[in-house]
Amino acid sequence: MEKAALTRERSSEFAGQIVDWVRGKGKILIVAHDNPDPDSLAAAYALRHLFLVQNGQEATITFGGIIGRGENRIMVRELEIGYVPMDELDLDEFKVVCLVDTQPGTGNNSFPANRPVHIVIDHHPLRDTTNGVRWVDVREGYGASATILFEYLLEHGVYVGTKLATILFYAIKSETQDLGREWSQADREAYLALVPLCNNRILYKITHPKVPQSYFSSHSRAICNALLYPGGVLVFNLFDIDNPDIVAEMADFLLRMEDVSLVLGMGRYKTCGVMSLRTMDEKLAAGEVMQQVVGDLGTAGGHAMIAGGQVKPVPEGTAALRELEQKLTGRLQDALGLKREKGRRLFGKCG
Repeated sequence: MEKAALTRERSSEFAGQIVDWVRGKGKILIVAHDNPDPDSLAAAYALRHLFLVQNGQEATITFGGIIGRGENRIMVRELEIGYVPMDELDLDEFKVVCLVDTQPGTGNNSFPANRPVHIVIDHHPLRDTTNGVRWVDVREGYGASATILFEYLLEHGVYVGTKLATILFYAIKSETQDLGREWSQADREAYLALVPLCNNRILYKITHPKVPQSYFSSHSRAICNALLYPGGVLVFNLFDIDNPDIVAEMADFLLRMEDVSLVLGMGRYKTCGVMSLRTMDEKLAAGEVMQQVVGDLGTAGGHAMIAGGQVKPVPEGTAALRELEQKLTGRLQDALGLKREKGRRLFGKCG
């Protein structure tokens, strides 16, 4: 396995090596994580651009799930980010497989575990399951995978047009909350370099999307079902959802509440339990906490302040989701070293 150092000094060397290695090898597949966020989409888009400019090779972007969040749907439409859903592909056709903003065995991508992966580019903690991959550039200290790909393009002199600049900028902006959360110097430099290259009209559309009525219904359900526990812990359950991204969005929303330092949200998308954890405590290691919370029920991971998890399968019905909520809440209290106590509703009974 060729593993790049977790610094920007080897960006040019590593990018050159993977470009040379894929040349002439056949069809390339770039896999983003399921229900991709802007960072995963931007990294995939930039890697495809790198292969096209340097080698003249087309690559296919794919992922499982859906693009649910309003901002992300507008971004894909306005910036013309082409992709093919994974269930519409014949995976046997692809000779090179790249994972971006995700790794093998994380549970948040739909690429089959029994198929080989050749390239991994990510900013999440390195997984043991990634050790079998030939080309690995994992930089846990970076706030966004998009920053890594921007360095690849910059150091190889690849032209970054308006649309590519806009998606890279928005990825870094959203992933680091405008350089307010888990950012590095490299993220800041990329952010500032990309600002003058962006299309401000498109950025405004992305950040001010029209949303369906169900979006506001999710706010209501999150508030009505939220329970506040000692230690500034808030847990909410959205029950059945038609958009897995909404759990993370509501977790971000409720984290703004005074005296709340950590939020755990959950919902059931199809047969999968979707969890999201957010905290204001940079020292907490949210990814490790989420792994303890999910444990043998599924898969989980994340960073210091944000994390996600999946539980499969989750039976239908309110009772099953309530049982899962109670189990995860107890495990969360254990992981945080808190006494297992009952929570209280935020505003009493909702109408």
